[in-house]
Amino acid sequence: MSFRISLSGMNAASADLNVTSHNIANANTTGFKQSRAEFGDVFAVAGSGLSRNAIGAGVRLEKVAQQFSQGNVDFTGKSLDMALSGQGFFTLSGNGATVYSRAGNFGADRDGFVVNPAGQRLQVFQPNAGGNGFDTGRMGDLRLATGDSPPRATAQVSVGTNLPGNASAPTLSPFDANDPSTYNHTTSLTAYDSLGAAHTQSMYFIKTANPNEWQVQTQIDGTDVGTPQTLQYSATGQLTTPAGGSVALPAYIPATGAAPMTIALDVGTSTQYGNAFGVSALVQDGYATGRLTGIEVSSEGIVNARYTNGVSTPLGQVALTTFANPQGMQPLGDNAWAETADSGQARRGAAGSSEFGLVQGGALEASNVDLTEQLVNMITAQRNFQANAQMISTQDQITQTVINIR
Repeated sequence: MSFRISLSGMNAASADLNVTSHNIANANTTGFKQSRAEFGDVFAVAGSGLSRNAIGAGVRLEKVAQQFSQGNVDFTGKSLDMALSGQGFFTLSGNGATVYSRAGNFGADRDGFVVNPAGQRLQVFQPNAGGNGFDTGRMGDLRLATGDSPPRATAQVSVGTNLPGNASAPTLSPFDANDPSTYNHTTSLTAYDSLGAAHTQSMYFIKTANPNEWQVQTQIDGTDVGTPQTLQYSATGQLTTPAGGSVALPAYIPATGAAPMTIALDVGTSTQYGNAFGVSALVQDGYATGRLTGIEVSSEGIVNARYTNGVSTPLGQVALTTFANPQGMQPLGDNAWAETADSGQARRGAAGSSEFGLVQGGALEASNVDLTEQLVNMITAQRNFQANAQMISTQDQITQTVINIR
């Protein structure tokens, strides 16, 4: 009996060494979670239960429990690398099965899908049809946009100016853009048509003979767009006409073959103060065609494609999953786990909500293995193995002594 007890101790120490060896081997594996060998004692049970003088029958390995403590976050600068802080898992799809991982070393395959080194595709919540938020009830593969960003025609131009209150009407009329004597001040910006072509839009401000009254003439590519629009200011310099500060300009047909440009001129913030002309704001809402410059991931797991025209297009929000009992998950290798009855049902959500944690773009979660701790465990397991081996040697000596009694 004593031989078997010591043998079970040697097997337990060997299992402990194997677990420690596995941890040390994965000390540099991205997203790896160390394991811990857990043991239980063994008692022989009689028909009527245990007697008071039962000694026990050794030890056995009860469980190899994964430890899901947080690993260090190392910054890599690679746009598709992601690190999780919190209890969430990345949700992945591969070969028709859904698996979960803490390793965020992602890349793109030849079709543009974001995958891990095992080829499993990262799952995200898809953007809503209206472009407002994400549908957390609809998951799909994250696929990078490889085409150009379409242009947007300018629909509104906001002009914030201060017109001098002591200005006089020009000495010459009518208005001629080539003759500065026919207007007081001018400013310009770049507007875009529906094909993304750039056009120069200029605004010429002309003081009239009426008190606190100005006119603004708009030109696009040197062509007048409609007739001058009247701007009326109060005695305190505030704009009173047009009401609301918005002027709808007539349509301008560009020579590029694009759709007519219909622009609203917003001068609601313009004023008439002092004796100096100034431009405080000059903004338009159009843009040209853009080329993809990079991918960015926010702390909420929103993956955005950024383009040269300044547009940022959301491609999806990383779908995270948590479990009531993560230690009940089944390890699959390749830094992946599967849902089991012991783990509880998967609960999905977005980063930044509940216990799902946050996503750090351009970084990776390192292994949570502490090498110093593992080396101490190795020494302890080795000593346990030696002690049990010594017990077998001692029992052998005792048995030999008994056999030699005459």
